[in-house]
Amino acid sequence: MLARLKLTAMRDRLDGLLDEAARGDLSLRETLALLCRAEVSHREERRIQMGTGIAKFPHQRTLEGFDFAAQPSLDAKQVRDLAACRWVANGDALLIQGPPGVGKTHLAIALGREAIRHGFSVLFTPATSLVTTLVRGHAEGKLEQRMAQLAKPKLLIMDEFGYLPFEPAAAHLLFQLISRRYEKGSILITSNRAVGDWGAVLGDQVVATAILDRLLHHSHVLTIRGDSYRLREKRRSGLIKATPAPASAEASQ
Repeated sequence: MLARLKLTAMRDRLDGLLDEAARGDLSLRETLALLCRAEVSHREERRIQMGTGIAKFPHQRTLEGFDFAAQPSLDAKQVRDLAACRWVANGDALLIQGPPGVGKTHLAIALGREAIRHGFSVLFTPATSLVTTLVRGHAEGKLEQRMAQLAKPKLLIMDEFGYLPFEPAAAHLLFQLISRRYEKGSILITSNRAVGDWGAVLGDQVVATAILDRLLHHSHVLTIRGDSYRLREKRRSGLIKATPAPASAEASQ
């Protein structure tokens, strides 16, 4: 009966808890409370697993696994505040900027997973894939369908914006998407380019200004200034030699 009602956690725990109740270790009230708690916990785990699968994260990353000590320019308290996901609930934007290899994607995935844990739908996509989806949808006469799909998640994560320049038509399509999500759904963007360079990335300064106007109206910014984790590991392993310090003026005389 419990299986037909899809109360699988209750079914799995029922016999053991009834045995404890029969021995007098648990009252009826305690038994029911434990059964309900087990079912709620099971459903929460399934919800998170399903949401994580739908999000299409390329890797599994957590805030606990991020090395804040290696990136002292990053405000750890601000990151932990963002993990509460009030910005997602409010439909705000989050920009994570910094050079390659400093952990931007790690933070984006970790914050995306926190958003799922807080009950929000999430979709992760590389910037190049998102643009391809929009351009192809436009060419196939399915732009409205693609826009609706990308507007649906409460949090859209666009990773690695700025690594490749956009065609002008693609920049206009991106503007349409951001306008549709403005003040309705949150967007998280990671980029290796400062916002002042977005005009060059998008190939249109006017479109870049319009996009930034909407993104930065209600926004949070994380800026990471530091060495690439990958380069640091290669230096430690001796694959890359550390750059020698320049000789002083006195030593050169």
